[in-house]
Amino acid sequence: MDTAEQQLLEKGVIQSEQALVAQWLGQFDIALQGANPSSLASLFASDGHWRDLLAFTWSITPRQGAETIAALMVASQPATRARRFAIAEGRTPPRRVQRAGIDVIEAIFQFETEVGRGFGVLRLLASEPAKAFQMMTSLHELKGFEETIGNRCPTGEAFSRNFGGANWKEQREAIQVYADREPVVLIVGGGQAGLSLAATLGRIGVDTLVVDKFPRIGDCWRRRYHSLALHNDTKLNHLPYMPFPSSWPTYLPKDMVADWFETYAWAMEINFWTSTEFVRGEYDDAAGIWNAMVRRADGSERTLHPRHLVFANGLVGSPNIPELPGLKDFKGDMMHTAVFTNGANWRGKKALVIGTGTSGHDVAQDLHANGCDTTIVQRGATMVLSIDPSAKLTYGIHNGIPIEDGDLLSSTNTKPVVKKTLQGITKRMLDDDREIIDGLIARGFKFTDGEDGAGHQWMVRTRYGGYYLDAGCSQLIIDGEIGLLQYNQIERFVANGALLKDGSVKPADLIVLATGFLPQEVVIRKLLGDTVAKKVGQIWGFDADGEMSNMWKRTAQRGLWFVGGGFNNCRINSRYVALQIKAIEEGLLPA
Repeated sequence: MDTAEQQLLEKGVIQSEQALVAQWLGQFDIALQGANPSSLASLFASDGHWRDLLAFTWSITPRQGAETIAALMVASQPATRARRFAIAEGRTPPRRVQRAGIDVIEAIFQFETEVGRGFGVLRLLASEPAKAFQMMTSLHELKGFEETIGNRCPTGEAFSRNFGGANWKEQREAIQVYADREPVVLIVGGGQAGLSLAATLGRIGVDTLVVDKFPRIGDCWRRRYHSLALHNDTKLNHLPYMPFPSSWPTYLPKDMVADWFETYAWAMEINFWTSTEFVRGEYDDAAGIWNAMVRRADGSERTLHPRHLVFANGLVGSPNIPELPGLKDFKGDMMHTAVFTNGANWRGKKALVIGTGTSGHDVAQDLHANGCDTTIVQRGATMVLSIDPSAKLTYGIHNGIPIEDGDLLSSTNTKPVVKKTLQGITKRMLDDDREIIDGLIARGFKFTDGEDGAGHQWMVRTRYGGYYLDAGCSQLIIDGEIGLLQYNQIERFVANGALLKDGSVKPADLIVLATGFLPQEVVIRKLLGDTVAKKVGQIWGFDADGEMSNMWKRTAQRGLWFVGGGFNNCRINSRYVALQIKAIEEGLLPA
């Protein structure tokens, strides 16, 4: 706020952000209680946006347009009984910011419904503060089923004063066997998605078991390639309830992540079966349970009967091994990035890395660092962006505020606003990275800034790939230290490498396939059958209303859920999945 505005504010000519937000929320509450669609519509810009996270609709529901928003709010209100809208206490105060290129007054508010309490985000047009550009409403907790944290944490009397009985360790061991009961929820996959959801379910009293095929918790990261580290800031990657130590590095190496997962599962008392593979499942409609077969390390099998089955095994399935011409004729070593560890065994050898996503670049750089003559093969245009500063721009909404406030703000945008926001961010990225981009293009690299210039985060939402967060490989390509070959220059693969269309052979001792993974739908068809796969349909990517298909909400198959994505996705959305499951279990929500 400039000096002139400050003087007008002191004279009472203009109102403070706090007063404007409080006034709007008061008018909104009155209009909502009166079930007055025209009054509600008048509070939103004609092209305004609303995103509801369970509070009104028990789903993830976006709406655009003042009248459309008002109609759904009025229709939902008799069951929702949302009320007591007010600026949230103890949260980031109302402030003037720019979102999607629009000047707004942004505020976090609180409210309650018939069954719970919630938080939301309001963005009033700075030029017309009587109108909302955006509103988000999210259910935070269910009344009577609040999280057992803080003042509500367990007393510990069950084991600390149980003289002559089982102590905590013995009780935990007995609980995890599931000898005399079935888990209410079975989570397949013990990475950040599975752990986040299991921890959140545990805090609201839902008996949950995680199964993972690897022998140690954290192996989903521990077993990945040697040089892997997270590409975004540690402080944005916290799991629910238990943040990383503040002394940890900005970018976490994979083994720190892996060991933390093991610690996290212990500390959050998560029931976890390692070396346990989910084999197949079928849903018993009459009983309302899954018949879910798992296989343990010793080969024994057990059929579990959870009411909810959650796939947290990543957003993709098994490695995609494309049928490239002549690839089967190659006589050297060939592997997918999923099983690549490091390039130490390839010193003095020649390698072709097929694919220019983040994994392809990282593997190529690792091979080069180990003295392997490496060429990366580009099959399609790729976006390249720097980790710092460009990648950091994506998470700028968290700057200077608590992570829980940033999570609310980042959950507010509907699809059109997401795209407009990302277009603006991507334009800044291109400016920041112009030198490296121009250098790559000069070397023959095919660069893209994504659909309509929306950049890599739009690619994440649509295909979960197609970009590279530059950890140094780009300069190696520009300098000619790592070779670059376009796939359309290859006629076919042969015994000793790749036969090029000019008749020469690009020799190789090793081919690494950075060719991505099969979609989750393939996994579901294999494990749950064609009927369920067809019923559910697409998993990930945008659905008809602009939300992510079948993610973090009820699917067409009763009792089947999908969670996944980056750490922030898992942290934020685990709450909403847990609340839906708890509401179903308590009879507050139809299954």
